[in-house]
Amino acid sequence: MTERFAIYYAPGQTTALWQRASQWLGRDAATGAMLQPPVPGLMRGRLNMLVAQPARYGFHATLKAPMRLAPGTTREALEGALADFVMTRRGAAIGRLRLAIFDRTLVLMPELQSERLRQLAAQCVVAFEPFRAPLRAEDRARRAASGLSERQLMLLERFGYPYVMEAFRFHMTLTGRLAPEEAGPVQAAAQAFFAPVLEAPLTLDRLSLFHEPAPGQPLRRLVDFPFSIPVDV
Repeated sequence: MTERFAIYYAPGQTTALWQRASQWLGRDAATGAMLQPPVPGLMRGRLNMLVAQPARYGFHATLKAPMRLAPGTTREALEGALADFVMTRRGAAIGRLRLAIFDRTLVLMPELQSERLRQLAAQCVVAFEPFRAPLRAEDRARRAASGLSERQLMLLERFGYPYVMEAFRFHMTLTGRLAPEEAGPVQAAAQAFFAPVLEAPLTLDRLSLFHEPAPGQPLRRLVDFPFSIPVDV
């Protein structure tokens, strides 16, 4: 089985943040629509090159990274587990987002990451681990070659992804890696483009199931699972 599933946070499809981020990326992962609005300060063709990788994944924050399903598990069972998970837990406040350069990529991230947000992300990692097939050797080697710390290598072996637990940083990726001379102009253009949607605080009020049908294909947003207990803001 080559398809993969991911558990992400993504804003509601009717929100201004989702719509504006999808325009920036040039693709709406929920509808599959390709979007090419102008972005002042950037040539659209150049922006399309800069956003190629995050556009394939869709606008999101990773909670459970893309995974092949373990033998004996199914998409239906995963969706059932997601429904159970959100029924018994409360979401988390994210707060206001800011633009930042993170690992040489442009991202949206909270002004301050709360412990509750980290705890909820960790619960997602653990709760859906039974659905994850073991990493393939080539995937393990690719990750291990990316300069991980000893602790991150341990997390990779245990959970199939190195940026979890205490290594988790909530972020929503807007570009691939930027050359130093591009980071400033791209961030300035993004600041103007996203300014109208960055004033209101955000809440992690749902989990979203994304699907990659085959390696290298765009991920699609399949279904949302809203938390049943209101978030304390």
